[in-house]
Amino acid sequence: MTTMTTTCADTFDFFRAWLRAPLRVASIVPSGQALAELITSELTAETGPVLELGPGSGVFTRAIINRGVRESDLVLVESGAEFATKLAFRFPAAHLLQMDAAALRSVEIPQGWPVGAVVSGLPLLSIPVKKVMAILEGAFAQMGADGAFYQFTYGPRCPVPRPILDRLGLKATLVGQTFANLPPARVYRIRRRPARLAPAW
Repeated sequence: MTTMTTTCADTFDFFRAWLRAPLRVASIVPSGQALAELITSELTAETGPVLELGPGSGVFTRAIINRGVRESDLVLVESGAEFATKLAFRFPAAHLLQMDAAALRSVEIPQGWPVGAVVSGLPLLSIPVKKVMAILEGAFAQMGADGAFYQFTYGPRCPVPRPILDRLGLKATLVGQTFANLPPARVYRIRRRPARLAPAW
């Protein structure tokens, strides 16, 4: 199957998935290459295991691998059966978990890895606040102390509201934006805030 045929098939699958569950899929087309390169721009072979949430057709997955992360060091969390089947075929060495990302805290990551980074393709703006909190809590529970959560958005600001960041002790920083994606998108890096040292008396 040619790249163009694959792209057309993925676009059609996204459209069908969006028709069935617009809040879960949120976009009628897969993310573009420019966004994939931006959201993975800080990943390297030294990042370690990567947890990808909502990989869909695998656009970000392929970009993560191109950054030097081994396919066997990938854990793909996908709730949609229509996408999970394709991911299993395209990335057979990756660890595929067909589940809701909100249940991450209760899942044992393969081989007991501390995850170095999380790349999220989830439409956080269309997800209820309590579920967003569960996703973030679960993701950071699986990550090492220096791990980073990368999230894209089509909106003008971070899709995780400041009160949630404050409550979870997190800080969001804009990595960059791309107008080459349809629609234009921004990528944020979310990390734990440094622990404050108690004053010496």
